Amino acid sequence: MPLSTASPSVAADAEEARLLAQVASGDAGAPLHALYARYERRLFGLGLRLLGDRGLAEELVQETWVRMWRSAGRFDPERGTVRGLLFTVARRAAVDLWRRPSSRPPAEAGAEPPYDEAGFERVLEAVTVRDAMMSLSSAHREVLELVYDHDLSLADAAERLGVPLGTAKTRAFYGLRALRDALRERGWDE
Repeated sequence: MPLSTASPSVAADAEEARLLAQVASGDAGAPLHALYARYERRLFGLGLRLLGDRGLAEELVQETWVRMWRSAGRFDPERGTVRGLLFTVARRAAVDLWRRPSSRPPAEAGAEPPYDEAGFERVLEAVTVRDAMMSLSSAHREVLELVYDHDLSLADAAERLGVPLGTAKTRAFYGLRALRDALRERGWDE
């Protein structure tokens, strides 16, 4: 029987959709605080990696939550998860913050910015892919990391994991499918 592509967090996804629906109906208290508690640290970490500044990372967290609060009524759980929407909003907010000159600390004489536009996009892509990979089941993630990060063949990955080759192939197939869905969920349709 093939591994399911459904995340073990289906119940958490439903709970988060319910919380965001409460926010959309006007309750910006406990439901918004519950969602914030779940994601504030991850968003701050994303901001640090992308923007390279604690103040900008804090601003990213706040901007993301303001945008989520304002757009809560447009969320459709049939089209994705709250987590996916949140990281899509955060990604757009990070781009906006990075492009806004007044957000950047003044550069020291002769100092280069942390990255140019293309570099920022590469970092953003890497962070998005890593976050999507972390959302996969460990079985899917392990085989994909061995094949793509460590450049092993499926046969070598199967041997390292101690599973039959057919199992490794199945995990890779469903893992790639789940990764594609996780990337779409995060607004990465390219």
